[in-house]
Order: sequence, then structure tokens, then C-alpha cells
Amino acid sequence: MIRVLFLAQLREQLGTAELHIHNDSVVSISTLKQYLVTNHSHWEPFIANSKLLVAVNHAYAKADVSIKSGDEIAFFPPVTGG
Repeated sequence: MIRVLFLAQLREQLGTAELHIHNDSVVSISTLKQYLVTNHSHWEPFIANSKLLVAVNHAYAKADVSIKSGDEIAFFPPVTGG
């Protein structure tokens, strides 16, 4: 099982804070994004956003990073400050 978190504004946009994925074909951030859009097509504008940040087990990650059962993936919008 992969635990997927949606943080900050993204949680509100998608209408959920967390999902659990039980799918052996989800092996990277890019395949996870494809899985999410396939199963929730209305999420595409948010998940496909090139500025969307991703962390795997609390470390920033890129689309080609491998993921496995037991990992925690967090998606969140870019951080801004002032």
C-alpha cells in the first residue's frame, strides 16, 4: 500500500486529504500521477500542473523517482512566502 497525501490548497481542490493505493503497477511518481488522473479524471488540471511539488517519505522527489509499498507520497502546491 502506498499512502498518498494532498496538502494545503490541493486538498481543498481535490476534495480529499489522503488516499491509499494498492496497485503493483504504480512504481514511480509519474505512474502514480497517471493512475490518479485515470481514476479521477477531474483531477487532471491539478495533478498535471508542472509546478506541483512532490515528496517521497518527506524528501522532495521528481517524476522518475521509484516508489514502493509502504512509501508515503505527498503532493502540494509551490510554497510562497513574503
